[in-house]
Amino acid sequence: MPFFRLTLTALALAGLASAQDHVSFATQDGGLIYADVYGAGDRGVVLAHGGRFNKESWEKQARILAANGFRVLAFDFRGFGQSRGPGQADLFTAPVQLDVLAAVRYLRKSGAKAVSVVGGSFGGDAAANAAIQADPGEIDRVVLLAAAPGDQPEKFKVPKLLIIARDDANDDGPRLPKIRPEWEKVPEPKELIILDGSAHAQFLFQTNQGDRVMREILRFLSAR
Repeated sequence: MPFFRLTLTALALAGLASAQDHVSFATQDGGLIYADVYGAGDRGVVLAHGGRFNKESWEKQARILAANGFRVLAFDFRGFGQSRGPGQADLFTAPVQLDVLAAVRYLRKSGAKAVSVVGGSFGGDAAANAAIQADPGEIDRVVLLAAAPGDQPEKFKVPKLLIIARDDANDDGPRLPKIRPEWEKVPEPKELIILDGSAHAQFLFQTNQGDRVMREILRFLSAR
């Protein structure tokens, strides 16, 4: 069974506690995205934040991924931080999947031979749509945290993992009963992990299941 380093102490011992670069890149529709890059190597991971988060919210997870051999890019969607682009005034209609694709392509141009995407909630939906719209081979794997599998789930063909808490809910009620029918339309290969509790997406990392979520992500992204 693979050994994954999950603690910040391990990160410090690995010499990665301060390894971080700040970059920016253009989207295909004229936006400009700002991002932080952690780690090195030819396996890339893009981290796409939820609507109540930003690129800095991924710092602990990014450093853990970097300690396990990934080059990690956490970016701000248009309308967050310094990032900007068409439609940013309404993030739920803006073409935010183009922000994900721009991040993936930045890592590819920087030497990554494989690129996966981890997206939480709003960022997960954008990640799924990016995988659907990407050229073949651009995106290798996708992890969704409490996110719907895109606007055309039947076309979401790359290996994907969905992690969601059973009692995760918003003002419209529990999320899982709404997401599950869309998930059933998604072709294999796919995995669904349902956790106890009610924490939503990236908030899972703040619970006592945070380490398990990180282990499952590492396992899935490290699979051959």
